[in-house]
Amino acid sequence: MERKTGSFASQLFGNLCILWRRCVFAVLSAGPVPNHIAFIMDGNRRYAKKRNMAEGDGHKAGFSALMSMLRYCYELGVKYVTVYAFSIDNFKRQPKEVQFLMDLMQEKIEELLREESIINEYGIRLHFIGNLQLLTGPVRAAMEKAMRVTAHNIQRVLLLCVAYTSRDEIAHAVQGSCKDKLNEVQALKEGKISNGMISIIDEDPNRNGIYMLNQHSCKDNLSASNVFSSNSVLKGAKDGKERDSFFVHTDQEHRSNCQETEIISCNGVIASSEEKRYKQGELSSNLINIEKNMYMAVAPDPDILIRTSGEMRLSNFLLWQTSTCPLYAPAALWPEIGLWNLVWAVLSFQRHHSYLEKKKKQS
Repeated sequence: MERKTGSFASQLFGNLCILWRRCVFAVLSAGPVPNHIAFIMDGNRRYAKKRNMAEGDGHKAGFSALMSMLRYCYELGVKYVTVYAFSIDNFKRQPKEVQFLMDLMQEKIEELLREESIINEYGIRLHFIGNLQLLTGPVRAAMEKAMRVTAHNIQRVLLLCVAYTSRDEIAHAVQGSCKDKLNEVQALKEGKISNGMISIIDEDPNRNGIYMLNQHSCKDNLSASNVFSSNSVLKGAKDGKERDSFFVHTDQEHRSNCQETEIISCNGVIASSEEKRYKQGELSSNLINIEKNMYMAVAPDPDILIRTSGEMRLSNFLLWQTSTCPLYAPAALWPEIGLWNLVWAVLSFQRHHSYLEKKKKQS
């Protein structure tokens, strides 16, 4: 009897908490709701040490906190959630701890794919972001399976950054962009791309020189005409008026040719300035190409970055994507993070939303 009473009371309390949470989210929804929230899950080991637990238990508590936070975010209406799960620098830890984390990761991925998990409840698509070739074969296979199984989900997106650093991401994106450009150039040389698809302006250092040569030749022609005129004087002409008229006409004709050549030369200078503007446009195009090759190209830039344990560092996480993103750093360790930490982060975002949107437009 006591067990039934306790179970009923616990169920009632849980339902009241859900109702209260939905009321809070309804109030927050009156303002702008972030589309993408990123988390740096810091403090698992300190949490275990603080409670005299094994380090592995701290990571397990961190996973439970992640599941709760995902539920809060998706109930609020956030579509994208990114978490910094494992850095490339974490490979420098003790091999025993690294192996434990790999095993735990594989176990939790398989747990996420179960029918009753949060993934199926909210229709979440999984993306594993990072240099996955650094991971062990079984873990990588589990990740590929998870991405394949959830590829049809479109309601929510969860991005797990594993074997990731922002510097590695930027280096990978630059290499990918250079490879794309090289392939375009090679295809262009082979004649596989029509002129209507790609227009490339090649600099011709001799072009202005040719126009200058024409300009000089024009002056030479003018000099030659003067010599010709002098010789004509020596030979004599029957009618002085006709002679003067002939000289004036010849001189005007050559001067007209010179002016036309100078106009062509000016056009060459204009074309050169056009090339400079083209290069500036190409710089913007190169930045776009780099962003296309980013690991995080599958999601928009974060609206909020939350790092637990009170640290105000990015720790090589989303350096490219967070230039206009506010950082919220609660003192709670990651396993201790709760609903109110998320509420305060969203309220701060809403308070500065107009300013942040203005900065995004300027960038």
